[in-house]
Amino acid sequence: MNIEEFRNYCLAKKGVTESFPFNETVLVFKAVKMFALTDIEDEFRISLKCDPKRVVKLREEYPEHIIPGYHLNKKHWNTIIMEGSVPEKLIYELIDHSYDLIVASLNKKQREEWGSL
Repeated sequence: MNIEEFRNYCLAKKGVTESFPFNETVLVFKAVKMFALTDIEDEFRISLKCDPKRVVKLREEYPEHIIPGYHLNKKHWNTIIMEGSVPEKLIYELIDHSYDLIVASLNKKQREEWGSL
C-alpha cells in the first residue's frame, strides 16, 4: 500500500474528511473524530486507533513495524511503518477497525453530524 492507496481507502469510507489540523505535513482522516493520520513528508507510516486488548498483541507480533502511536495515546494508538513487512490485508483490516472504533464511540449529536456528511 502506498500513500495514495491509503488516502483513497480512507476517503471512500462514509463521512470521512481529510485535513491538516496540526501543520502542513500531518494529514488527518476523521469521521467526526480522528481515526487515521500520516506525515506526507516523512517515512511512510500510518497511525491508527486500536482496541487496547489488541494493541499489545500487534506490537508483539510485528515488533519492528507496529510501534506505539507516535505522539498519540500509546494505549489506544499504533503506528505502522509501511515498508512491506506488515501484510497489506492486515493493514486494510486495521484501518477498518480504527474507523469502526471511532464510529461506535460517537454520541447522538456526533452521529447526526457523521450521518449528514
